[in-house]
Amino acid sequence: MKREKIDSSGRRLNVLVIPGWYPSREKPVSGIFVKEYVKAVELFNNVAVLYSEGYKDCVRGIYEISEEVEEGIRTLRLRYQRFPLPKTTYFIYLYGMYKAFKKLLNEGFKPDIIHAHIYSAGFTAVLLGKIFHIPVIISEHFSGFSRKSIRGFERLKAKFAFENASLVCPVSEDLKRHIQSYGINAKFHVIPNVVNISLFYPKDRSPTKSNKKRILLVALLDPAKGISSLLKALAHLREIRDDFFLDIVGDGPYRAEYEELSRKLNLSDVVFFHGLKPKEEVAECMRQSDFLVLPSQYETFGVVLVEAMACGKPVIGADAGGPREIIREEFGKLFSPGDCNDLTSAINYMLDHYQDYSSEKIAQYAREHYNHAVVGKKLDEVYRYVISRGGIKAGR
Repeated sequence: MKREKIDSSGRRLNVLVIPGWYPSREKPVSGIFVKEYVKAVELFNNVAVLYSEGYKDCVRGIYEISEEVEEGIRTLRLRYQRFPLPKTTYFIYLYGMYKAFKKLLNEGFKPDIIHAHIYSAGFTAVLLGKIFHIPVIISEHFSGFSRKSIRGFERLKAKFAFENASLVCPVSEDLKRHIQSYGINAKFHVIPNVVNISLFYPKDRSPTKSNKKRILLVALLDPAKGISSLLKALAHLREIRDDFFLDIVGDGPYRAEYEELSRKLNLSDVVFFHGLKPKEEVAECMRQSDFLVLPSQYETFGVVLVEAMACGKPVIGADAGGPREIIREEFGKLFSPGDCNDLTSAINYMLDHYQDYSSEKIAQYAREHYNHAVVGKKLDEVYRYVISRGGIKAGR
Protein backbone atom coordinates (compact mmCIF):
# COMPACT_ATOMS: atom_id res chain seq x y z
CA MET A 1 0.00 0.00 0.00
CA LYS A 2 1.39 3.41 -0.97
CA ARG A 3 2.25 5.54 2.05
CA GLU A 4 0.81 9.04 2.24
CA LYS A 5 3.34 11.85 1.95
CA ILE A 6 3.31 14.30 4.83
CA ASP A 7 4.25 17.92 4.10
CA SER A 8 7.10 19.46 6.05
CA SER A 9 8.52 22.97 6.10
CA GLY A 10 11.09 23.57 3.39
CA ARG A 11 12.10 21.28 0.55
CA ARG A 12 12.37 17.54 0.93
CA LEU A 13 15.91 16.65 1.87
CA ASN A 14 17.96 13.85 0.36
CA VAL A 15 18.76 11.40 3.16
CA LEU A 16 21.15 8.49 2.70
CA VAL A 17 20.66 5.72 5.26
CA ILE A 18 23.67 3.46 5.89
CA PRO A 19 22.60 0.66 8.25
CA GLY A 20 24.75 -1.88 10.01
CA TRP A 21 21.77 -4.27 10.08
CA TYR A 22 19.05 -4.50 7.44
CA PRO A 23 16.71 -7.23 6.15
CA SER A 24 17.96 -9.42 3.31
CA ARG A 25 16.74 -12.55 1.56
CA GLU A 26 18.99 -14.68 3.77
CA LYS A 27 18.08 -12.80 6.98
CA PRO A 28 14.59 -11.34 6.50
CA VAL A 29 14.17 -10.12 10.10
CA SER A 30 17.69 -8.79 10.70
CA GLY A 31 17.44 -5.07 11.38
CA ILE A 32 13.78 -4.98 10.41
CA PHE A 33 13.30 -2.16 12.91
CA VAL A 34 15.78 -0.07 10.88
CA LYS A 35 13.56 -0.54 7.84
CA GLU A 36 10.68 0.95 9.83
CA TYR A 37 12.93 3.94 10.56
CA VAL A 38 13.53 4.30 6.82
CA LYS A 39 9.79 4.33 6.16
CA ALA A 40 9.42 7.07 8.78
CA VAL A 41 12.14 9.13 7.10
CA GLU A 42 10.49 8.70 3.69
CA LEU A 43 7.28 10.34 4.87
CA PHE A 44 9.04 13.71 5.07
CA ASN A 45 12.13 13.41 2.86
CA ASN A 46 13.69 11.58 -0.07
CA VAL A 47 15.62 8.55 1.10
CA ALA A 48 17.99 5.95 -0.30
CA VAL A 49 19.55 3.01 1.53
CA LEU A 50 23.13 1.80 1.09
CA TYR A 51 23.67 -1.50 2.87
CA SER A 52 26.67 -3.83 2.88
CA GLU A 53 25.66 -7.49 3.04
CA GLY A 54 29.30 -8.46 3.67
CA TYR A 55 31.62 -10.72 1.78
CA LYS A 56 30.17 -13.42 -0.47
CA ASP A 57 32.09 -16.16 -2.24
CA CYS A 58 29.78 -15.90 -5.26
CA VAL A 59 30.83 -12.32 -6.06
CA ARG A 60 32.53 -11.90 -9.41
CA GLY A 61 35.36 -9.42 -9.21
CA ILE A 62 36.32 -7.48 -6.10
CA TYR A 63 32.81 -6.25 -5.32
CA GLU A 64 29.34 -5.91 -6.79
CA ILE A 65 26.52 -3.44 -6.24
CA SER A 66 22.88 -4.33 -6.85
CA GLU A 67 20.03 -1.84 -6.83
CA GLU A 68 16.29 -2.33 -6.40
CA VAL A 69 13.27 -0.35 -5.28
CA GLU A 70 12.12 -2.16 -2.13
CA GLU A 71 8.71 -1.08 -0.82
CA GLY A 72 9.17 2.25 -2.57
CA ILE A 73 12.70 2.79 -1.20
CA ARG A 74 15.73 2.95 -3.47
CA THR A 75 18.07 0.34 -2.01
CA LEU A 76 21.67 -0.38 -2.97
CA ARG A 77 23.32 -3.54 -1.65
CA LEU A 78 27.07 -4.10 -1.61
CA ARG A 79 28.68 -7.53 -1.64
CA TYR A 80 32.41 -8.11 -1.91
CA GLN A 81 35.11 -10.76 -2.05
CA ARG A 82 37.12 -11.86 0.95
CA PHE A 83 40.67 -10.71 0.19
CA PRO A 84 43.34 -13.44 0.58
CA LEU A 85 45.75 -11.27 2.58
CA PRO A 86 44.99 -11.14 6.33
CA LYS A 87 43.11 -8.10 7.68
CA THR A 88 42.65 -6.50 4.26
CA THR A 89 39.05 -7.46 3.51
CA TYR A 90 37.79 -4.45 5.48
CA PHE A 91 39.52 -2.13 3.00
CA ILE A 92 37.67 -3.88 0.16
CA TYR A 93 34.44 -3.14 2.03
CA LEU A 94 35.38 0.55 2.43
CA TYR A 95 36.32 0.82 -1.24
CA GLY A 96 33.04 -0.79 -2.28
CA MET A 97 31.05 1.60 -0.10
CA TYR A 98 32.91 4.54 -1.62
CA LYS A 99 32.14 3.32 -5.16
CA ALA A 100 28.47 2.76 -4.28
CA PHE A 101 28.30 6.28 -2.87
CA LYS A 102 29.87 7.65 -6.06
CA LYS A 103 27.27 5.73 -8.08
CA LEU A 104 24.50 7.57 -6.23
CA LEU A 105 26.19 10.93 -6.82
CA ASN A 106 26.71 10.23 -10.51
CA GLU A 107 23.05 9.30 -10.85
CA GLY A 108 21.91 12.58 -9.30
CA PHE A 109 21.26 11.66 -5.66
CA LYS A 110 23.42 13.95 -3.55
CA PRO A 111 22.65 13.47 0.16
CA ASP A 112 22.00 16.51 2.32
CA ILE A 113 22.67 14.29 5.32
CA ILE A 114 23.83 10.73 6.01
CA HIS A 115 21.95 8.76 8.67
CA ALA A 116 23.82 5.67 9.88
CA HIS A 117 22.45 2.94 12.12
CA ILE A 118 24.89 1.18 14.47
CA TYR A 119 28.36 2.55 15.23
CA SER A 120 30.09 0.18 12.78
CA ALA A 121 28.13 1.67 9.87
CA GLY A 122 28.59 5.07 11.51
CA PHE A 123 32.35 4.73 11.15
CA THR A 124 31.98 4.32 7.38
CA ALA A 125 29.37 7.08 7.21
CA VAL A 126 31.68 9.53 8.98
CA LEU A 127 34.52 8.74 6.56
CA LEU A 128 32.20 9.38 3.60
CA GLY A 129 30.89 12.51 5.27
CA LYS A 130 34.39 13.89 5.66
CA ILE A 131 35.32 13.11 2.06
CA PHE A 132 32.17 14.66 0.58
CA HIS A 133 31.50 17.33 3.25
CA ILE A 134 28.13 15.95 4.33
CA PRO A 135 26.88 15.96 7.95
CA VAL A 136 26.27 12.59 9.62
CA ILE A 137 23.97 11.45 12.40
CA ILE A 138 24.12 7.98 13.96
CA SER A 139 21.25 6.04 15.51
CA GLU A 140 22.51 3.44 17.99
CA HIS A 141 20.66 0.24 18.91
CA PHE A 142 23.42 -2.15 19.95
CA SER A 143 23.28 -3.75 23.40
CA GLY A 144 27.05 -4.36 23.36
CA PHE A 145 27.55 -0.99 25.07
CA SER A 146 25.46 -2.08 28.05
CA ARG A 147 27.19 -5.46 28.20
CA LYS A 148 30.61 -3.77 28.05
CA SER A 149 31.56 -6.00 25.14
CA ILE A 150 32.84 -3.19 22.87
CA ARG A 151 36.61 -3.50 23.14
CA GLY A 152 39.84 -2.93 21.23
CA PHE A 153 39.49 -1.72 17.65
CA GLU A 154 35.69 -1.79 17.88
CA ARG A 155 35.82 0.63 20.80
CA LEU A 156 38.09 2.94 18.79
CA LYS A 157 35.69 2.75 15.84
CA ALA A 158 32.75 3.65 18.07
CA LYS A 159 34.60 6.58 19.64
CA PHE A 160 35.71 7.90 16.26
CA ALA A 161 32.24 7.53 14.75
CA PHE A 162 30.32 9.13 17.62
CA GLU A 163 32.74 11.98 18.26
CA ASN A 164 32.92 12.92 14.58
CA ALA A 165 29.19 12.68 13.90
CA SER A 166 27.02 15.76 14.13
CA LEU A 167 24.59 13.97 16.43
CA VAL A 168 24.20 10.55 18.08
CA CYS A 169 20.65 9.27 18.55
CA PRO A 170 20.40 6.29 20.93
CA VAL A 171 16.98 4.62 21.11
CA SER A 172 16.77 5.01 24.91
CA GLU A 173 18.14 7.17 27.69
CA ASP A 174 19.67 4.07 29.27
CA LEU A 175 21.63 3.26 26.13
CA LYS A 176 22.81 6.87 26.01
CA ARG A 177 24.23 6.53 29.54
CA HIS A 178 26.02 3.30 28.65
CA ILE A 179 27.62 4.92 25.58
CA GLN A 180 28.73 7.88 27.71
CA SER A 181 30.27 5.45 30.23
CA TYR A 182 32.90 4.69 27.55
CA GLY A 183 34.17 8.25 27.91
CA ILE A 184 32.69 9.23 24.55
CA ASN A 185 32.24 12.98 24.16
CA ALA A 186 29.31 13.27 21.76
CA LYS A 187 26.17 15.34 21.32
CA PHE A 188 23.16 13.09 22.04
CA HIS A 189 19.47 13.20 21.26
CA VAL A 190 17.30 10.15 22.08
CA ILE A 191 14.85 9.05 19.37
CA PRO A 192 12.82 5.85 19.95
CA ASN A 193 12.12 3.00 17.58
CA VAL A 194 9.03 2.83 15.36
CA VAL A 195 5.88 0.72 15.48
CA ASN A 196 3.89 0.15 12.30
CA ILE A 197 0.36 0.99 13.45
CA SER A 198 -1.10 -0.11 10.11
CA LEU A 199 -0.08 -3.68 11.08
CA PHE A 200 -0.17 -3.54 14.87
CA TYR A 201 -3.57 -2.42 16.10
CA PRO A 202 -6.16 -3.70 18.60
CA LYS A 203 -8.98 -5.96 17.59
CA ASP A 204 -11.71 -7.74 19.46
CA ARG A 205 -10.68 -11.34 19.99
CA SER A 206 -12.90 -14.04 18.60
CA PRO A 207 -14.65 -16.09 21.29
CA THR A 208 -12.67 -19.18 22.25
CA LYS A 209 -13.76 -22.38 23.89
CA SER A 210 -10.49 -22.67 25.79
CA ASN A 211 -10.30 -21.24 29.31
CA LYS A 212 -6.50 -21.10 29.16
CA LYS A 213 -4.68 -17.79 29.02
CA ARG A 214 -2.45 -17.14 26.03
CA ILE A 215 1.07 -15.85 26.76
CA LEU A 216 3.20 -14.72 23.82
CA LEU A 217 6.94 -14.38 23.32
CA VAL A 218 8.34 -12.89 20.10
CA ALA A 219 12.12 -13.05 20.04
CA LEU A 220 15.32 -14.35 18.54
CA LEU A 221 15.96 -17.70 20.19
CA ASP A 222 19.23 -16.74 21.80
CA PRO A 223 20.51 -16.76 25.42
CA ALA A 224 20.44 -12.95 25.55
CA LYS A 225 16.64 -13.10 25.38
CA GLY A 226 16.30 -14.94 28.70
CA ILE A 227 14.24 -17.80 27.29
CA SER A 228 15.66 -20.39 29.71
CA SER A 229 14.51 -18.22 32.63
CA LEU A 230 11.05 -17.93 31.10
CA LEU A 231 10.71 -21.69 30.68
CA LYS A 232 11.86 -22.29 34.26
CA ALA A 233 9.39 -19.68 35.50
CA LEU A 234 6.56 -21.46 33.69
CA ALA A 235 7.67 -24.78 35.19
CA HIS A 236 7.34 -23.21 38.66
CA LEU A 237 3.88 -21.93 37.77
CA ARG A 238 2.77 -25.40 36.63
CA GLU A 239 3.15 -26.50 40.25
CA ILE A 240 0.35 -24.15 41.33
CA ARG A 241 -1.82 -23.63 38.24
CA ASP A 242 -2.52 -25.09 34.81
CA ASP A 243 -4.53 -22.40 33.04
CA PHE A 244 -2.05 -21.05 30.48
CA PHE A 245 0.07 -21.83 27.49
CA LEU A 246 2.95 -20.03 25.79
CA ASP A 247 3.37 -19.35 22.08
CA ILE A 248 6.97 -18.67 21.02
CA VAL A 249 7.31 -16.88 17.69
CA GLY A 250 10.85 -16.63 16.36
CA ASP A 251 13.83 -18.76 15.49
CA GLY A 252 17.52 -18.88 16.19
CA PRO A 253 20.57 -21.04 16.80
CA TYR A 254 19.35 -22.23 20.22
CA ARG A 255 15.87 -23.36 19.22
CA ALA A 256 16.63 -27.08 19.56
CA GLU A 257 18.16 -26.46 22.99
CA TYR A 258 15.06 -24.63 24.20
CA GLU A 259 12.76 -27.28 22.78
CA GLU A 260 14.75 -29.89 24.70
CA LEU A 261 14.61 -27.81 27.89
CA SER A 262 10.85 -27.49 27.44
CA ARG A 263 10.58 -31.29 27.29
CA LYS A 264 12.77 -31.76 30.36
CA LEU A 265 10.60 -29.32 32.31
CA ASN A 266 7.45 -31.19 31.21
CA LEU A 267 6.16 -28.15 29.34
CA SER A 268 5.72 -29.68 25.90
CA ASP A 269 1.94 -29.60 26.24
CA VAL A 270 1.83 -25.87 27.05
CA VAL A 271 4.81 -24.38 25.17
CA PHE A 272 4.60 -24.19 21.38
CA PHE A 273 7.42 -23.16 19.04
CA HIS A 274 6.08 -21.58 15.84
CA GLY A 275 9.30 -20.41 14.17
CA LEU A 276 9.62 -17.24 12.12
CA LYS A 277 6.46 -15.54 10.92
CA PRO A 278 5.87 -12.54 8.65
CA LYS A 279 5.07 -9.29 10.45
CA GLU A 280 1.39 -9.58 9.51
CA GLU A 281 1.14 -12.94 11.25
CA VAL A 282 3.12 -11.70 14.25
CA ALA A 283 0.60 -8.90 14.65
CA GLU A 284 -2.27 -11.35 14.53
CA CYS A 285 -0.57 -13.55 17.13
CA MET A 286 -0.35 -10.48 19.37
CA ARG A 287 -4.02 -9.68 18.90
CA GLN A 288 -4.96 -13.26 19.78
CA SER A 289 -2.76 -13.34 22.90
CA ASP A 290 -3.69 -12.14 26.39
CA PHE A 291 -0.31 -10.55 27.12
CA LEU A 292 3.30 -10.55 25.94
CA VAL A 293 6.39 -11.32 27.98
CA LEU A 294 9.93 -10.29 27.01
CA PRO A 295 12.28 -12.06 29.46
CA SER A 296 15.55 -10.49 28.27
CA GLN A 297 17.75 -9.24 31.08
CA TYR A 298 18.52 -6.18 28.95
CA GLU A 299 17.05 -4.53 25.84
CA THR A 300 18.24 -1.23 24.39
CA PHE A 301 14.61 -0.59 23.45
CA GLY A 302 12.23 -3.53 23.04
CA VAL A 303 10.32 -3.11 19.76
CA VAL A 304 8.07 -6.11 20.39
CA LEU A 305 6.85 -4.44 23.58
CA VAL A 306 5.49 -1.41 21.75
CA GLU A 307 4.13 -3.61 18.95
CA ALA A 308 2.15 -5.64 21.51
CA MET A 309 1.04 -2.42 23.22
CA ALA A 310 -0.14 -1.06 19.85
CA CYS A 311 -2.32 -4.18 19.72
CA GLY A 312 -3.72 -3.18 23.12
CA LYS A 313 -1.93 -5.87 25.11
CA PRO A 314 -0.29 -5.50 28.52
CA VAL A 315 3.36 -6.51 28.63
CA ILE A 316 6.02 -7.86 30.98
CA GLY A 317 9.66 -6.80 30.68
CA ALA A 318 12.85 -6.41 32.70
CA ASP A 319 13.28 -3.42 34.99
CA ALA A 320 16.28 -2.24 32.95
CA GLY A 321 17.16 -0.55 29.67
CA GLY A 322 14.42 0.29 27.21
CA PRO A 323 11.62 -1.70 28.89
CA ARG A 324 11.99 0.36 32.08
CA GLU A 325 11.36 3.50 30.02
CA ILE A 326 8.42 2.00 28.10
CA ILE A 327 6.43 -0.03 30.65
CA ARG A 328 4.43 2.17 32.98
CA GLU A 329 2.28 0.72 35.75
CA GLU A 330 -0.84 1.05 33.61
CA PHE A 331 0.79 -0.85 30.72
CA GLY A 332 2.17 -3.95 32.43
CA LYS A 333 4.70 -5.34 34.90
CA LEU A 334 8.46 -5.08 35.35
CA PHE A 335 10.57 -7.84 36.89
CA SER A 336 14.08 -7.72 38.33
CA PRO A 337 16.59 -8.73 35.63
CA GLY A 338 17.96 -12.23 36.16
CA ASP A 339 15.50 -12.99 38.99
CA CYS A 340 13.53 -16.07 37.93
CA ASN A 341 11.31 -15.90 41.02
CA ASP A 342 10.36 -12.31 40.28
CA LEU A 343 9.61 -13.22 36.66
CA THR A 344 7.42 -16.08 37.91
CA SER A 345 5.59 -13.68 40.20
CA ALA A 346 5.03 -11.15 37.40
CA ILE A 347 3.56 -13.78 35.09
CA ASN A 348 1.41 -15.21 37.88
CA TYR A 349 0.03 -11.73 38.56
CA MET A 350 -0.62 -11.01 34.89
CA LEU A 351 -2.49 -14.31 34.40
CA ASP A 352 -5.04 -13.10 36.95
CA HIS A 353 -5.09 -9.40 36.07
CA TYR A 354 -4.47 -8.92 32.32
CA GLN A 355 -8.15 -8.06 31.84
CA ASP A 356 -7.83 -5.18 34.31
CA TYR A 357 -5.63 -3.24 31.91
CA SER A 358 -7.25 -0.82 29.46
CA SER A 359 -6.56 -2.11 25.96
CA GLU A 360 -7.67 1.23 24.51
CA LYS A 361 -5.30 3.32 26.66
CA ILE A 362 -2.34 1.02 26.02
CA ALA A 363 -2.87 1.09 22.25
CA GLN A 364 -3.43 4.84 22.21
CA TYR A 365 -0.15 5.49 24.02
CA ALA A 366 1.80 3.31 21.57
CA ARG A 367 0.14 4.96 18.58
CA GLU A 368 0.82 8.49 19.83
CA HIS A 369 4.48 7.97 20.76
CA TYR A 370 5.95 5.44 18.32
CA ASN A 371 4.16 5.64 14.95
CA HIS A 372 5.97 6.43 11.68
CA ALA A 373 4.74 10.02 11.48
CA VAL A 374 5.81 10.91 15.04
CA VAL A 375 9.29 9.43 14.70
CA GLY A 376 9.64 10.68 11.12
CA LYS A 377 8.85 14.22 12.25
CA LYS A 378 11.45 14.02 15.01
CA LEU A 379 14.04 12.85 12.51
CA ASP A 380 13.10 15.58 10.04
CA GLU A 381 13.57 18.20 12.76
CA VAL A 382 16.95 16.71 13.69
CA TYR A 383 18.13 16.71 10.06
CA ARG A 384 17.14 20.34 9.53
CA TYR A 385 18.67 21.40 12.83
CA VAL A 386 22.00 19.76 11.99
CA ILE A 387 22.06 21.21 8.47
CA SER A 388 21.10 24.68 9.71
CA ARG A 389 24.00 24.55 12.15
CA GLY A 390 26.39 23.69 9.35
CA GLY A 391 26.87 20.06 10.42
CA ILE A 392 27.74 20.78 14.05
CA LYS A 393 30.36 18.53 15.57
CA ALA A 394 29.35 16.28 18.41
CA GLY A 395 30.25 17.40 21.91
CA ARG A 396 30.34 21.08 21.03
